[in-house]
Amino acid sequence: MAAKPRIFIPTLYFIEGLPFTIVNNMSVAFFKTLAMNNEALAFFTSLLYIPWTYKLFWAPLIDIYKTRRAWIIGTQIVLTMTSALLMVAVFIPQGTAILLLVFTVMAFVSATQDVAIDGYYLDVLDKEQQDFYVGVRGTAYKVAWLFGSGALVYLAGVVAEKVHMPGANAIGWCAAFGVCTAIFAVFAYVHSRILPIVENAQTENTTAALEAAASHSDHKDTGSGIQEGFVALIKALPIIFKDFCAQPRIQVIFLYILIFRLGDALLMKMAQPFLLDPPSAGGLGLSVADVGKVYGGVGTLFLLVGGISGSALISKIGLQRCIIPFALIQNSSLLLYWYLATHKPDIVLICIVNAFEQFSYGLGTSSYMVFLLSTVKPKYKASQFAIVTALMAYGVMLPGMGAGLLQSKLGYANFFLVSFFASLPGIITIPFLPMKQLAARRAEQ
Repeated sequence: MAAKPRIFIPTLYFIEGLPFTIVNNMSVAFFKTLAMNNEALAFFTSLLYIPWTYKLFWAPLIDIYKTRRAWIIGTQIVLTMTSALLMVAVFIPQGTAILLLVFTVMAFVSATQDVAIDGYYLDVLDKEQQDFYVGVRGTAYKVAWLFGSGALVYLAGVVAEKVHMPGANAIGWCAAFGVCTAIFAVFAYVHSRILPIVENAQTENTTAALEAAASHSDHKDTGSGIQEGFVALIKALPIIFKDFCAQPRIQVIFLYILIFRLGDALLMKMAQPFLLDPPSAGGLGLSVADVGKVYGGVGTLFLLVGGISGSALISKIGLQRCIIPFALIQNSSLLLYWYLATHKPDIVLICIVNAFEQFSYGLGTSSYMVFLLSTVKPKYKASQFAIVTALMAYGVMLPGMGAGLLQSKLGYANFFLVSFFASLPGIITIPFLPMKQLAARRAEQ
């Protein structure tokens, strides 16, 4: 089993990251080209995070019904269809509401795929492999983010610039969403061929509610079986959550997960509008194609270096010695955006700043994800990982909703400075985390 994950772990996390990027990042640049103001843009695109914040409530269904492999392939088929709908919806006049609806459907499907892939990852890898591949998975996920925010945005901009006719922007975005549709279709087929068949891992300590649901596996397709499964699910949720909370310093763990990405959440929501807005509005005045170059250029290479270096260092010297230095490096990149806003440099320096941001993100994400994995107990690993990633999503969604309003009041330079200071409380909580206890428990798994 040790050799096989090297084949499909990167592909799984690339295809997990791509729909997330379409919903939460490409949509920002997309609606900006529709002349949506920053307040509305930040608010509505942040609302698209809701499925990731509530996915813990349907996560046990992926444990109860079918296999995670089946859920992975099924969700990728649906993602293909929703991406194809976006290709058509971009041509609907004043179709913002319809577009938001399609993005919402994609968000729910993407969040469901996340649960299936994360559970599959935990099933097919042991603890040592999980620690090793955390950098690979994080890097593959971020490469998908850069591909969507970089290459696909660049494609949309270039096509729009070359098409000299009404609706050029729509044609450009149709081309970008068309590439997404093809990618989803190809990966759905490839994964149906290469993913090993692995039954969902259930231990003898699984709660009576989940055992009752699993006992109806022969009746999964019947109405009564599904109804009883939902009853079991409702009974299981509080047990799973209570089990997660039964660990040392749980209040500090919750606080850390919720606030660590506060500064990053503010930056992420306003970075693309900052690059696209004209200098008269405090932005850098780049074209859509230039924004694609910034995200899809050397930043991709530096992200790979950061992610791989981070996972290698954590594997060699341990999470406890890496988590604070990595967090400091990651959050220092926020100050560089303040520098961009105050000095308005050329695109070369903008690319250099973005490259450092991607490198630091690779480091910080490696330690953050290893910590999240350390809080999950093997009895309910998929469901509890859905809990911690849902908390993480709350920590991104809530500040993101107000990012546009905050930026409009402060201006870009002061906004990025506030984002940096907002990142400090998350770092301050790190020394109070039960690192030794979690490391000892994880070593026993």
